[in-house]
Amino acid sequence: MSDPKTVLVTGSAGRVGQAAVQGLLERGHSVRGFDRAPSPGLPEATVADLNDLEALKAALDGVEALVHLAATPDDVEDPVNNLFPPNITGLYHTLELAREAGVQRLVLPSSGQVNWFRNFEGPWPLDETVPVSPKGWYAATKMFLESIGHSYAATHGMSVIIARLGWCPRDEGQVREIADETIYQDVYLSPADAGRFFIGCVEAAPEVRYEILYATSKPVETLRYRLDRAREIAAFEPQEQWPDGTEIIFGRRWTD
Repeated sequence: MSDPKTVLVTGSAGRVGQAAVQGLLERGHSVRGFDRAPSPGLPEATVADLNDLEALKAALDGVEALVHLAATPDDVEDPVNNLFPPNITGLYHTLELAREAGVQRLVLPSSGQVNWFRNFEGPWPLDETVPVSPKGWYAATKMFLESIGHSYAATHGMSVIIARLGWCPRDEGQVREIADETIYQDVYLSPADAGRFFIGCVEAAPEVRYEILYATSKPVETLRYRLDRAREIAAFEPQEQWPDGTEIIFGRRWTD
């Protein structure tokens, strides 16, 4: 691995956040958390909102890499009040304070939902050159994140990796949804593979300027997303396949 880094994971109490934290800690990095809820197993974590600029500024002090997972993670009712504030305004606060703090690497998680209709239409596997076809307003906020990430790389010289993540389920209901559709199993992302992916993003060469990488576990039937760039840039090789890792969410490994 590269030299250990000081990493801030926002959204560290969420399912993907916990996976990122665990992977980075096991790899030997110094990890801080930032979330509105307490972060399990992470002593150095701030409980605050992205609008608490003083808390966010303090959390970013001395940080070399930022994994910014704090967001509303799907479409919701009343997006003006429940989606746009964390996903747009919160993103603005976080990136500006990260720039001021001299953070070198930004890992900005996007979503396979930016390719929603092409996920079903193909041709597969999709790569980062495929025109986006967002599912809804949540995916639109992730398209904004991808675009402004490019601006920070080009304008401020920061190293930015956009992570188009597969589906890492947050609860039993989502596990059942994935179990019902092979296409969702193909884009499943296990917690352990998510951890491996974020390790690779944090440790990627400093020369990386701006990259869009897909991250899923091994497909069950069809490779939906091309993982070549993730292998090249982040040395990411998925080790698991649906339903590996579902015991973390479901309490036991899912079986049909």
